[in-house]
Amino acid sequence: MRNSEEAEGFDGEASNTSMISGASSPYQPTTEPVHSRNVLGGIRCDFEYLKSHFGILKAVEVALALIAFICIETIMLCLPCGGVYFFEFVSCSAFVVTGVLLLIFSLSLHTKVHHINWSLTDLVNTAASTFFFFLASVVLAALNHKSGAEIAAVIFGFLVTCVYAVNTFLAVKRWRMGDGRSVAVQTSEYMRARTASRGEMEARPDLA
Repeated sequence: MRNSEEAEGFDGEASNTSMISGASSPYQPTTEPVHSRNVLGGIRCDFEYLKSHFGILKAVEVALALIAFICIETIMLCLPCGGVYFFEFVSCSAFVVTGVLLLIFSLSLHTKVHHINWSLTDLVNTAASTFFFFLASVVLAALNHKSGAEIAAVIFGFLVTCVYAVNTFLAVKRWRMGDGRSVAVQTSEYMRARTASRGEMEARPDLA
């Protein structure tokens, strides 16, 4: 009987101890609902970018590329059609890619994707669009039937080529400035780490 009473006493003390430790433990179960992270909450329209040189140039490029594409689409008869098809492909591709980049930059979506060099991406797009729009406009100017739609497409093609060329020039300057800053940051970090390691070696001469 005494053994059973002692066992019951031990069980009661153990249960009380577990209740006290559970009450005083900072890791208590919670019943608060877990809210899902709003991924689209940080999206905002960057009006400063739209007012900048790059924003204005991109908007003009999208508008002129769309107009050039509409002009080339109104051509009903062509022979040969190689120049028309090439200009159509270039204008449509430039409109889509530049429009997507304009949307990404104006909504600050590029700040959420850090593993892409957006300055270099913009530079490649503007340089490629400049080259292919110029080439497509020259080909269409040489191979056309002097129709109003073809002449209008050639004019807008050369206009958007000039705008893309200005954008390319500014993009090259921005890319070089950004590349120089990144090299300077890497150099300063290397010198800081080297100075810190040298200080540790001087503080502990027994390791030398």
